[in-house]
Amino acid sequence: MKGINQKELDLFIEQSLYEDVKDGDHTSQACIDPDDKSRARLLVKDVGVLAGVEFAKYVFKKVDPNAIFQTNIEDGSDIKFGDIAFEVECNSRALLMAERLILNTMQRLSGVATLSSRFAVEVEGLPVKILDTRKTTPLMRFLEKWAVRIGGCHNYRDGLYDWIMIKDNHIDASGGIAEAIKSVNKYIKTLDRALGITVEVRNLVELHKVLNTGGVTRIMLDNFELPILREAVATVGKRFETEASGGVTLKTVRKIAETGVDYISVGALTHSAGCLDLSLKVVKGA
Repeated sequence: MKGINQKELDLFIEQSLYEDVKDGDHTSQACIDPDDKSRARLLVKDVGVLAGVEFAKYVFKKVDPNAIFQTNIEDGSDIKFGDIAFEVECNSRALLMAERLILNTMQRLSGVATLSSRFAVEVEGLPVKILDTRKTTPLMRFLEKWAVRIGGCHNYRDGLYDWIMIKDNHIDASGGIAEAIKSVNKYIKTLDRALGITVEVRNLVELHKVLNTGGVTRIMLDNFELPILREAVATVGKRFETEASGGVTLKTVRKIAETGVDYISVGALTHSAGCLDLSLKVVKGA
């Protein structure tokens, strides 16, 4: 899977299968011959954007190296009820062991990709990037962020380790905006790596404090009303990147983008995405 760390993926699959199987799939072991093979299809029972076909192929090859996988619809494609996303032929016990992991993951990732696609469409033609956040499912972040990209939006930081974000709690705990920014820049000098710095502001007074202090990459304008957001973006100009955040919806995202902000972070891409209805069915007589 392009853009996915293989070690992280292997660990996720291993842990997910262990959670479900532990000492064995006793139902399949009781009634299915160990050498039996089956053919199955992934049926689409919803409308949206597909994500996870490559994941399914990878899992099937993991549980049965001799699995034959046929992709009918690529990741990132629009899908509708009745579509057949892929077909697979493999060991029957292996197929049933992997079925729930594949369905659960694909349904979730397709939901994220679908919602991301809708946000991307809303700002089409405008020079703004829609970003995800850290509001992800524990241990599935790398996959959900992959689905965000499949849907046409962009990833922010992967975690606490690859981008510095000074938020309200950091500011209040460190004694103020200027103090927090200066401490962060002093800390970065001790590291053997470059990190971007975002600072969150809650009003125009805090914005001017940041502008007077400098030393940041991006200013996050949190929960600003549209007229004030527009004023803030104009005030910053091109001195720093600008980002809008807080309560962004499909109904409001374009108006926010039209203020000229560079980025809009949307936690809903992952924390409010639903699941698409998908079903893996064995083809009888195959």
